[in-house]
Amino acid sequence: MTPISLVVSPGAGWQQIADLAIALVLSAAIGLEREIRQKSAGLRTHTLVGFGAALFMLVSKYGFADVLGENVQLDPSRVAAQIVSGIGFIGGGLIFVRRDAVKGLTTAAAVWLTAGVGMAAGAGLWLLALMATVGNFLVMFGLTPLATRLPRSKYAQSRLRLAYVDGRGVLRQVLAECTGRRFVVDELSLEQPGGGQETRTVSVTLVIHGPGSVVDLTSRLAEMEGVLTISCDDADVQHF
Repeated sequence: MTPISLVVSPGAGWQQIADLAIALVLSAAIGLEREIRQKSAGLRTHTLVGFGAALFMLVSKYGFADVLGENVQLDPSRVAAQIVSGIGFIGGGLIFVRRDAVKGLTTAAAVWLTAGVGMAAGAGLWLLALMATVGNFLVMFGLTPLATRLPRSKYAQSRLRLAYVDGRGVLRQVLAECTGRRFVVDELSLEQPGGGQETRTVSVTLVIHGPGSVVDLTSRLAEMEGVLTISCDDADVQHF
């Protein structure tokens, strides 16, 4: 009976464990920012993506050393290319469209970047992985305030959702306020109130565009008598 011998690959060592650890820490750091902001892919998803990408890279580099020979040649870059293609399925699952509003693009891009960080760490490019992680935080925390300060196109649409008490002429006042601030109402959808209620609540969705400040508009609408709640998809505004 032939004895079974366990052969440890020459790539399985402390160096590779350190590569995995670097990928784990950096991926978790990226995921933590997404988790704090309550995004669809948070700490666990980003950590697993980066950690898994590093593992695939290490397997591609060292996992086939025992079969290499004169007649066997391998291309480690093929696995890296497949990681880039495969991560698109996860990113695609995070992007969804609701009433013509696309959501999840930034989180999908962050997952894609996390896979790159994991690949770099798995390839032994620690400094590159670290700088990519630093770049992620520069973009997330540095460019977000800058983007809010950029001049807004007068053709860019915003979607307002309001809930108000029926029978007080609130909708007429809302439309007058919008036009008074040079906004054009492109679309209006009204949810009829249910019957049998003393105080009926109406929900309305407005799609508007114009050169004015959406934040100022929503603040003014929130102060109107009869308006219960107001939120805007495109501006970080929500009033109760």
